[in-house]
Amino acid sequence: MNSINKLAIAMAAAISLVAPLAAQGASTPVSLTGDVKAEKVVVGADGKERIELVEPTAIIPGDKLVFGTDYASNAAEAVSNFVVTNPLPAAVRLAPEADPALTVSVDGGKTFGALAALTITNSDGTTRPAAHADVTHVRWVLASIAPGEKGRLSYPAIIR
Repeated sequence: MNSINKLAIAMAAAISLVAPLAAQGASTPVSLTGDVKAEKVVVGADGKERIELVEPTAIIPGDKLVFGTDYASNAAEAVSNFVVTNPLPAAVRLAPEADPALTVSVDGGKTFGALAALTITNSDGTTRPAAHADVTHVRWVLASIAPGEKGRLSYPAIIR
């Protein structure tokens, strides 16, 4: 698949992430806004390389993206146990450098846990440890969000 098609997929994923999350903002105590950034290696004047997060333009398999969700409390009181669940677009896989403590699903969002604790059942009934490429959803449970509190949740991904 060419880079233009991959970009269209990534942008569609960003839009699908932003639309439902933004729609929650007016009617819930916490507003959510999602985005997608591409990692770009930039060489500074000193000759040293650094990574910048930029708007995706042309992306190809193997490129790294960072999916993010900003949250902001609109509530007058603390919000407890607020759950944010983000499906991974089919065109990406969770990157190996993702936080190992991240709560994920490998079964379409039915069950969640740390990746190291999850398994995949093969068609012959045998099981194997789940891998980054098996992740279908990422979830965060925010124990408490204070009135006016803002924050950012993110996970790294790689274009398949």
